[in-house]
Parts: sequence; structure tokens; C-alpha cells
Amino acid sequence: MSGDAGRGEFWLYDLKVETVVGDRHVVCRHVEGETFRVEGETLVFDAGQRVSMYALAALLPLLPAKQRVTDDSDWMSTDTEVACPDPHCGGRFRITRLGKRRFSHGETTGLPDARTQPYWRADGGGE
Repeated sequence: MSGDAGRGEFWLYDLKVETVVGDRHVVCRHVEGETFRVEGETLVFDAGQRVSMYALAALLPLLPAKQRVTDDSDWMSTDTEVACPDPHCGGRFRITRLGKRRFSHGETTGLPDARTQPYWRADGGGE
């Protein structure tokens, strides 16, 4: 991937975040198997899928790091479950890396002289 850097390109993993209920009592609203995806900067929820805003607040700082390519020995590559932020709750969230997606600096930057068309418009999206 070092060749991509010369063209201003980088790769991010799409992620799947799934609610996991273990052997401890669940205090918060966590339903086993509910999921959402992270695609680029977008959180994607299928119809009927939900997540607690408190749990989401705890997950959000980790998601951009999980999207990055990391060394195989880095804990960010190996550790997949995050506990609910309520210390009395047994809910967890499993973060799974899915396929990688290519981005370019020009499509994602706010720097005026480096901008190109935003990545989310390049594919005809934008909604």
C-alpha cells in the first residue's frame, strides 16, 4: 500500500458493530444481535436496529482507529469486544473489520487547494 500513498490514496476498513450479551446481567438497552455498520464516515443502521446513545458515545472514539490498517500484533487488530460504559452492565459490542474501501485525500480533505469532489458524491450517492 505504500505505492498508494504517492497518489494520495488510503484504505479504511468497513466495520460491523454487533451487540453481544454475555453471562452478566444487562442493565442498559442491549439486544443480542442488533448491529450497525461503519462505511467511511457513515454509520449505517438497517431498519429496526438500535443502539443506546451512551454506548455509542463510548464506541465512537474507537471506530476511526479500528478502521485504520494496523500491525497484526497491535491490540487494535486483535481485540474485538468493547464493554458497555455502565460498569454494572454485562453488554458488550463486537467490532468486526469487513472489507477495505479506498479513499483519496482530495475526496476527504477540507483543505481548499487539495479538494476534489467529495467521495460520497463520486459514486452518485449523497442521500
